Amino acid sequence: MQSDGIQIIACPGLPPAEDALAAVGGKAFNLLKLAANGFPVPPGFVLPTSLCRQWIEKGPPPAADFRALVAGPLQCLEQAAGLRFGDARKPLLVSVRSGAPVSMPGMLDTVLDVGLTRATLPGLVAMTGNPRLAWDCHLRLVASYAQTVRGLDLAPFEKLSRDAAGGVAALDTLSLRALVLRHLALFADLAGEPFPDDPFQQLLGAVDAVFRSWNSERAISYRRINRLEGLPGTAVTVQRMVFGNAGPRSGAGVAFTRDPATGEKGLYLDFAFDAQGEDVVSGRRPLTRSAELVRILPEVMGALNRTGARLEEVFRDAQDFEFTVEEDELFLLQTRDAKRSAWARLQIAVALAEEGLIAPREALARLEGLDLAAIMRRRVAGGSDAIALGVPAGIGVATGAVALTVAAARAQAAQGKPVILVRNDIATEDIDGIACAAGVLTARGGRTSHAAVVARELGKVAVVGCNALQVADDGKSCDIAGHRFAEGAEITLDGETGRVYAGAPAMEEERPQRQLAMVEGWRKAAGPLQAG
Repeated sequence: MQSDGIQIIACPGLPPAEDALAAVGGKAFNLLKLAANGFPVPPGFVLPTSLCRQWIEKGPPPAADFRALVAGPLQCLEQAAGLRFGDARKPLLVSVRSGAPVSMPGMLDTVLDVGLTRATLPGLVAMTGNPRLAWDCHLRLVASYAQTVRGLDLAPFEKLSRDAAGGVAALDTLSLRALVLRHLALFADLAGEPFPDDPFQQLLGAVDAVFRSWNSERAISYRRINRLEGLPGTAVTVQRMVFGNAGPRSGAGVAFTRDPATGEKGLYLDFAFDAQGEDVVSGRRPLTRSAELVRILPEVMGALNRTGARLEEVFRDAQDFEFTVEEDELFLLQTRDAKRSAWARLQIAVALAEEGLIAPREALARLEGLDLAAIMRRRVAGGSDAIALGVPAGIGVATGAVALTVAAARAQAAQGKPVILVRNDIATEDIDGIACAAGVLTARGGRTSHAAVVARELGKVAVVGCNALQVADDGKSCDIAGHRFAEGAEITLDGETGRVYAGAPAMEEERPQRQLAMVEGWRKAAGPLQAG
C-alpha cells in the first residue's frame, strides 16, 4: 500500500484495505488518507501490528535481520525524501512513533531525531545552515533515548539542562554543544556504555522501545479503564523528521477542529514556537494560542484554519491533529477523531448533522450509549471569589479533596470521597489517578497535552498551567496563590473559566435543551428500531 510518499511496509499476508486499520494502526491509516487527499505529510513507512506480539514475546531481532526487514521501505523513504539514512552529507533523520488501531493518546512511546550521529551531525549543519538546530536535536535525542529506550532516569539530564546558564533556550551554539557533550558523558556513566553512534542501532532501539511500550503500566491501565480488549498491539510509524525547532518561524502544535469540552466550532489550538511535538503534548512547557500565532505567522494560521475545515470534510467528524511548522511550511503528523466530553459529543453530533456533514441517522448512531439525561454543565454561581486562575482544559465544575499523588487519589476515592488530583504537571503516567479523580489541577502544561486529552475523554474537570500553584517538595501540601492546602483539604475547579476556589462555592446548572429536542425529534422520525 502507498499513497503520495507514504509507504506501508510489505509483509506476508497483508490484509485487504478494509482490514488495513488493524494491520497498520490508526496513525498510518489516517496518514495514508491525508496524503491521498493532498495534505502535506512527511513521507514514511510502517512496521505493522502483527510484529508487536512477536517482538514482545521473542525480543528484538538480530541487527542484520532488522536491517533486512527495513531495507525496502527505508529505501523508498530515502527516495521520497531525497536524503539517506546515515549519510554524512545529506542525512535522513526520522521519528519513530506508535500507532495502535484505537487511539491511546500519550500512552505509548515516541523517539525523535533518530539517525543523528557524529558522522551525520556536520551534514545536518551543512544541509540546513543551522548549527543550533543540529545540536538541539542531538540534545533531545540523547535525553529521549536514555529515558525511552534505555529506561534511565530523566531527572539527571533535566538537571544538566536546568543548570545551564539561562536555560537551554538561551544558549549559543558553542554552549549548546558543550551541554550535549555533558549529556553524552552522563549517558555513558548511567548506561555503562557510550551512546549508540550507529544510526541503525538507534533505529532498532527506538522501534524496540515503541513495541515494548504496548505493555507499559500506563498503556495497560488505559486499555483496562476504556475496556479495550482484543487489540493486536501497536504498529510503529517511521517518518522523515520535520523540524519545528528550526528557529522563530518554526514550531509545533496540536489543534482540535472544535472545542473538545464544549463542542463549539473553531480551532482549539496550542502552539510552541521553536519546539518539537513532544514539547506540546508532554504537558511540561508553556504554550501559546491562536492569537499569538496569527500575529507572528498569519499565513500559517490561515493554512491551519483551511486545514481544519478540510479535515472535517474528509473525515466527517471533529478532528484532533498534530502539526509542525518548519520555516513557515506546514506539515501534518497525525489526525484522529477528537476525544471529547459528553456535552461536546452531543453538541458536535447535532452540529455536524445541521451542517450536512452527516445524516441525522448517523448522528443518532454516534450518540449510542450516551446518557443524555445526565448531560449538564455546572457553573460556579456569581459572587464567589476565586483564589487563582489557570488554563481551562475541560467542562463543568468539580469539588473534592486535594490529593497530591496517584496513590493518595486512589486511597481517598476508595473511601468514596471526590478527589482533585493536584500535580506540578500532568503526565500520562498519572492515568490511574486521573481516572479515579473528579478533577485535575496542574501548575504546568497545556490544554492539548495528552494527559489533558485523556482527562476530558474520561469526563474529568481539568485546569492546567496554574502559575499560582506550587506543590511542596515533601509532597504533603500545596500552595495556591498564598493559600496552603494540606492533602484532604477541599477545593473547587471550574473547567470552563480556569478558576480555582477554596472550599465548595454555590453552583448553577444548565441543560442542552435545544440539542436534546433535536435528538428526540430524530428518534421519533427514525422509528422504534433506530431509536433503540
